[in-house]
Amino acid sequence: MSAPSSTRPVRWGILGTGAIARLVASDLALVPGAEIAAVGSRRQSSADDFAEAYDVPTAHASYGALVADDAVDVVYIATPHSRHAEDAALAIDAGKAVLCEKALAVNAREARSMVEVAREAGVFLMEAMWTRFHPTMSRIRRMVQDGELGSVHTVLADISTLRPTDPDDRLFARDLAGGTLLDLGVYPIALAFDLFGPPDDVLSTAQMGPTDVDEQCAGIFSYDDGRQVVWQASFRADAGRGLTIAGTKGRLRNDRNWWKGQPFTWTQRDGSTSTVGAAPEGNGYQFEVAHVCNCVRDGRTESPVMPLDESVAIMETMDAMREEWGLVYPNDRKHPDS
Repeated sequence: MSAPSSTRPVRWGILGTGAIARLVASDLALVPGAEIAAVGSRRQSSADDFAEAYDVPTAHASYGALVADDAVDVVYIATPHSRHAEDAALAIDAGKAVLCEKALAVNAREARSMVEVAREAGVFLMEAMWTRFHPTMSRIRRMVQDGELGSVHTVLADISTLRPTDPDDRLFARDLAGGTLLDLGVYPIALAFDLFGPPDDVLSTAQMGPTDVDEQCAGIFSYDDGRQVVWQASFRADAGRGLTIAGTKGRLRNDRNWWKGQPFTWTQRDGSTSTVGAAPEGNGYQFEVAHVCNCVRDGRTESPVMPLDESVAIMETMDAMREEWGLVYPNDRKHPDS
């Protein structure tokens, strides 16, 4: 598939019709030069309902029909983690660029396979780590990298919500790779990789629920130069959802929903404060969409902001933690070398 010209919109196909697909679809309208061309579901009725709600021209009754649609340039995969590798391979085989929801896959083996298939085909693939593309978080990254906070030694991150155990909810279904780690914990883990790279030492723990998935987990990432990231993710309580990044010149603090691109308070050592960033328009997914559009137009097959090798390394770190916890998903056993 050739890259779309600068005069033609980048045409998106939405694979899946759940809640996250709807959030992204509504934000696509905020991106100049992007449009939804088609949606695909395993049921025609679901595709039709989605198409009516978001004014989508074509509704397909299968994922195969969606990826085969000549009117689609990029496929956004919004299915559960357990389907990501299969659905991404389907789209890549059809020559379509892919934005795949986080976590990229269930395990590192699947992630490596996805990357290998995309690279062999010369097709764009990116994990949808939307937090990384928010203007606020981009500004935070520059402040850390440019030394505005001085030497940064401590990051404290919480991502939690109160969700009663529901065996019918995919988030609690072991067969669908449910649990807090892949759904929530991946955010602070990806943040640590973004700011400091892969940790030199990892300590972690998890509490399992009645459906045999982690309903709460936490970790300490340590680096040989003395930096430390302490994070937690939970379905059992809302601990504030805050993020603190502390350096020798002061600290940045967000007190609610930091991964959604909300503003931070910058407190310097003399006590003076200022605001960094602003709440985004819409849901905040438009920034990753715009980035993918630019990459596809430029003929890139990987993102320089969310590189594929980093997505694989994040999965490897999560695999190691799950192994310590004894948390095994059905996907982990699909191949003897997994």
